[in-house]
Amino acid sequence: MDSLIHDLRDITIRRISVSEMDNNVYLLTSKASGAQLLIDAADDLAAIQELLADSAADTPATPKLALVATTHQHWDHVRALPGLVEATGVKTAAGTDDAPELPVPVDVLLDHGDVGNFDGFDVTAVHLRGHTPGSVALVYQDPEGPAHIFSGDSLFPGGVGNTQNDPERFAQLISDVSERLFGIYPDSTVVHPGHGKPTTLGAERPHLEEWRARGW
Repeated sequence: MDSLIHDLRDITIRRISVSEMDNNVYLLTSKASGAQLLIDAADDLAAIQELLADSAADTPATPKLALVATTHQHWDHVRALPGLVEATGVKTAAGTDDAPELPVPVDVLLDHGDVGNFDGFDVTAVHLRGHTPGSVALVYQDPEGPAHIFSGDSLFPGGVGNTQNDPERFAQLISDVSERLFGIYPDSTVVHPGHGKPTTLGAERPHLEEWRARGW
């Protein structure tokens, strides 16, 4: 299975889908250094290890998994996390308010605006409250192209994440997504969700008020 979806100037982005829930696992690799960030060790450790092996083609350096970041605490996004940590010793990161619920100790607590410096690229955490208390999106700004938002389950093609019909949680999520993603990043920005296919902010922006009106 070809997992390479973006070959950018400084990094590659690979994605695989795992589990019956079509969870996306993303891998960012620095071309210069081989430093890697894996986003959401959702399920299927063997498939994730194959993804890591495939990424050796993305850099002349030796690939080194520096961090695994979890976008939010839900069980379907963390099923392979304990096995991956045990197999690799990789450090972990998650939103501060979700970290206590993860099945492994969290080394790096992510708050809104935190920047992760990897050898060859940076990623910024955006706290998006509502789907879970500590959900975070992770943003990579390509120096020669659009930004890439790894949105977890907070933003999908066609709407924001599930807030269990709780009007307060929905109001929080639609506000955070509107202000912290649509209010900051341009239409060209690519959105890589926790499940399913990618989209762009430009494709979704015309529907924001429609989502707000419908309440989900």
